[in-house]
Amino acid sequence: MIFTSSGAGYHSESKAKEYKHVCKRACQRAVDRLRAGGLALEAVTAALMELEDSPFTNAGTGSNLNLSGEIECDASIMDGKSLNYGAVGALSGENKSHLYFVSFLVGKGAEQWAISHGIPACPTEKMTTKFSLSGYKRNKRKMELAEQVETKRKRQLCGHENNSACLDTVGVVVVDREGNVAAAVSSGGLAMKHPGRVGQAAHYGCGCWAENARDVSLYSTAVSTSGSGEHLIRTMLARECSTAMQAENTHQALLEAMQNKFISSPFLAGEDCVLGGVIVLRCCTCGEAQRSEDIQALLVEFLWSHTTESMCVGYMSAQDSKARTHISRLPPGAVAGQSLAIEGGVCRLGTVSD
Repeated sequence: MIFTSSGAGYHSESKAKEYKHVCKRACQRAVDRLRAGGLALEAVTAALMELEDSPFTNAGTGSNLNLSGEIECDASIMDGKSLNYGAVGALSGENKSHLYFVSFLVGKGAEQWAISHGIPACPTEKMTTKFSLSGYKRNKRKMELAEQVETKRKRQLCGHENNSACLDTVGVVVVDREGNVAAAVSSGGLAMKHPGRVGQAAHYGCGCWAENARDVSLYSTAVSTSGSGEHLIRTMLARECSTAMQAENTHQALLEAMQNKFISSPFLAGEDCVLGGVIVLRCCTCGEAQRSEDIQALLVEFLWSHTTESMCVGYMSAQDSKARTHISRLPPGAVAGQSLAIEGGVCRLGTVSD
């Protein structure tokens, strides 16, 4: 089962087809890997690379440019089976999906490590798109004309017309036929950010989380977040949502986590607009399937929630012929940053036991 997001932010109707297509391709890449016998970690990497290669996402190719007109990306990945975690921050010109669980590398050190391990560099100019460059020039002109304090400038740059460019961190969560989970996240960060700024995508427990059940009474969970990096870092939302998924009612548990641990979090008491989104997956072995010696079945629940105006998601199992995609939007009259949307589904996956 693969669950992807091209980001929480603002998705215009005019580009809805492109956003959905990105998620479909990512799902297909991951499912192809799973059908070939690949594990969750391989599938999550394949899907993330597809999302990064799209010019319509704020990750890898097409990422937002910083104040210096350069691309600096953040990413992380976590394996639920081993609990290994790897991340890179403020990285330019490399394929970020090859993290190999080296904890946390940033900047030039991360680039040098990648080159020494045979990972080919990707020149920054090839990652810059016409869209990201025009956005940089537009924002640069605004900064040159405006004489305002830093906080007001950020709000102006991350307003409605640029919301998608600011917040579209991409994410993936996967469960394989053996019940292993994995999660990954990748982002180009805020438009016009200060060089060296590292967002939630590279922070432990903030960008993604994956953890196999260590006991038959527990659930395996995988989470990936998107939105305002500062808000997600201060609340460690990925791990908070993973913990919440041990409750019986997943929908209610995620709703309470988003409301109490994010929107109303004491760590964000001074914020009047809390922006973020999550994709969550949890699974367990179905009780009736445990009687069979040869066949097991995984019951998989997947949910998404966001406080941003919209969030684009896609999901697909190895038994599906094609991926399903959806652009979730806040209810009519709801205020972004103060309200939330939540949806989800359930599927059963057949697996062969050892």
